[in-house]
Amino acid sequence: MAMFSPFEARNKLTQFAWLTNRPAFFVWAIVVGVAGAGMTVLFHMAIHWGQLLTGSVPGEIEIVASRWNSTERILFPAVGGLLAGTLLWLSSKVRKDMNADYMEAVALSDGRLSLRQGALRVLSSLSTIVTGGSIGREGAMVHLGAMVASAIGRFLAFNSNDIRLLVACGAAAGVSAAYNAPLAAALFVAEIVLGTLSVATLGPLVISAGVANVTMHLTGYYRVTYDVKPISLAIDSTLLLLCVLAVVAGLLAPLFLRFLDAIRQLFRKTRLPLPLSLALGGALLGGILVLQPNAAGNGYGPIEDMLTQSWTLPAVLLMLAYKVLATGATVGSGATGGVFTPMLMVGASVGLLFFQVISFVVPELAGQPTLYILIGMGAFLAAGTHAPLMAILMIFEMTHRIDLVLPLMFACVIANVVSSLFSTPAMYGVTLSREQTARLRQQISSMTLKGLVIDAQTVLRQDQTLEQAVTMFQDHPVRYLYVIDENDHYLGVLSNQEVTRWLLSQAPMTTPISELMVQPHFIPVLHPDMTLGQGLELFLSFMGERLPVLLSKDEPILLGVVRKSAILEQLEEQRELQDRHRPPHIDFRISGDKR
Repeated sequence: MAMFSPFEARNKLTQFAWLTNRPAFFVWAIVVGVAGAGMTVLFHMAIHWGQLLTGSVPGEIEIVASRWNSTERILFPAVGGLLAGTLLWLSSKVRKDMNADYMEAVALSDGRLSLRQGALRVLSSLSTIVTGGSIGREGAMVHLGAMVASAIGRFLAFNSNDIRLLVACGAAAGVSAAYNAPLAAALFVAEIVLGTLSVATLGPLVISAGVANVTMHLTGYYRVTYDVKPISLAIDSTLLLLCVLAVVAGLLAPLFLRFLDAIRQLFRKTRLPLPLSLALGGALLGGILVLQPNAAGNGYGPIEDMLTQSWTLPAVLLMLAYKVLATGATVGSGATGGVFTPMLMVGASVGLLFFQVISFVVPELAGQPTLYILIGMGAFLAAGTHAPLMAILMIFEMTHRIDLVLPLMFACVIANVVSSLFSTPAMYGVTLSREQTARLRQQISSMTLKGLVIDAQTVLRQDQTLEQAVTMFQDHPVRYLYVIDENDHYLGVLSNQEVTRWLLSQAPMTTPISELMVQPHFIPVLHPDMTLGQGLELFLSFMGERLPVLLSKDEPILLGVVRKSAILEQLEEQRELQDRHRPPHIDFRISGDKR
């Protein structure tokens, strides 16, 4: 039986055009959903095997870390950081002919992901997670789903747009499998990565996320993330207090991101190579774990404890401080992964602290601590990601409590609005790039060509002669001269080819310009009230450096010319101005530090 090589099989498949048409795309979205969930299951198993290698009984990392002695709590994170940093360093040596990060591949490029770089970065993230790094697992899981989707799209020779959408489907499948939250997963990718909620893109995302969720059910890895009891809500008083909590979360989330950014800058100032930087971060994390082993991992365990046990105010404050420091040491040193769950942990602590303060001041209005914890999580996530709709659905799907939706709607929107008032570091660089592009387009649409008009030195009146045209062409290295009448009305252009033709015909040098062929519509014309964007569009259809500017269509008086380079310089100036005022981003993705 004849065997096909992968390349031959690909060539055979590309002969079937129906495999890449729109109806078939939904089938591939299903395939990607299954694959994304499968990669998540494999990553869970890899964590299990990694914990066995450390001599630990596999389980939640907080419990595993609590079983380590003091030496192991420092040694394991430091060694894990050294290994993670080495893997990141190796990934930086891979030939960069494709994207390393799925967000950039989808939002800013063609969707093609480097499998070798991605595999090394996922292994780096795995090393950090297994040895107690205060970082989420979702980053690696999402990237694995996106990598599989990219490989499928490339193998089937999808066009760039379809590969991008398929990679987005893989990311949605990964988020869905990681959090058992299919709707939130689809909205996360749509809101943050794609930047659109159109039906054309949302449909495949929902299918992939839903199929991933079903696959997790079938493999036995599905569970409600936080199983909470029914919650009673007093619409009048408690809802108002939750809105105040949302304001607090909206104020604190930017501070948390600024803190992480500051720690990252401190690590960069050490100029340590990545392996040593992550080893140092791991050692600092180990010192924190000696004091509080629950600061290890993504924060799932402490959130579960807050929802099911009573905590004193000092205990919550200490847990919050340890977790923030642990996340700073892990993320700041350059470790790869996600910070969704650590952010949820910080939000839960803020919510519980707020409840304890309210219980002390006005105990009759406090209500249930569970409500404040969950609303704090949603509000903090919305404030950090600037994706309130995703945050609402994320908390709802994590708890399956429909009674949380109303307070979440108010809290997430308020927290997002409050955090938007500050120039804060962004969690994802693609959102900044998208916002910057939108601002630049808005700026371009409001700026006109009026200030860029300069004197047109190559102008002839129609009563001037062929000799004067020749002289002007000799003095100015241009292809066209602008011709006007006695009232300065623009008549068209006189080309050097036309002048050459008359000279070859031995026409008298005193021949008036009016007898030569003046072309009125040969090149586009500009008007001073046109925007920079409109002007640049006309230049794209004309292979030249300058275009004439007329007063208006009704009054075609020649005002001067605008050079293409002047428009490009103006656009670059606006871009640089925005770059100077652009807030930093923490880059909490699988791509990690660029050192």
